Amino acid sequence: MSILADIGAIFSALLAGDAFGIRNALKSDATWILGFIVAIGGGWAIAMIYKRVPLLDRHLERSFMVISYLAIALIIFWGVVDRFIFSNQQPWSTTIPPLLFMVMAWFGATYNVRLRSHLSFSEFRSRMSRKGQLLCLCLDNVLWMTFAIIVIVTTARAVALSASNFQIVLGTDNTMQWWFLITAPLAFVLMAGRVVENFLEDLENYREGNELIKQSVIGGGD
Repeated sequence: MSILADIGAIFSALLAGDAFGIRNALKSDATWILGFIVAIGGGWAIAMIYKRVPLLDRHLERSFMVISYLAIALIIFWGVVDRFIFSNQQPWSTTIPPLLFMVMAWFGATYNVRLRSHLSFSEFRSRMSRKGQLLCLCLDNVLWMTFAIIVIVTTARAVALSASNFQIVLGTDNTMQWWFLITAPLAFVLMAGRVVENFLEDLENYREGNELIKQSVIGGGD
């Protein structure tokens, strides 16, 4: 019953919008159970959304990556112009780009799970039997799902800690750090969706006799 009570406390704190309450509620071990439920349930829901909305499947993570990259480039470009032409410098021009880079990296990691370009060992696995190939792919999915759960829980706690301490981005007056940090658990919920999507695709390919191991290309895709 204590686990259910702790989960209820987490939901109560979230509904109340109290950063201090959320931080304290997330300290319990129930957070790991809730993180598992969010990753599995949310991942399944996202995989179904991707199936019904191919546009999101192809462009969701890439849109975040491109927007973040362009924002970084624009801030750096204007920082150079501002410094060497106008002899001025915005105090946030060196603090916001690293945060945007982290956002780009998180969504990039998520998208490349779908592309299977993270240490896929395709040359080695292609020589294995079909059952061996499927086993390796299932192991990949289990490891990525476990990784997603760990990151969702730990970064959610970091977001709550940052919000409860009112941490502001250096060089700004009212830009909160947790606005950027919260994209980490969101990105890894999307990663869980990619893992479910890959798992369903692997099962379908195995049952229909299609090729299981494909050569992956970083940045590839439709």
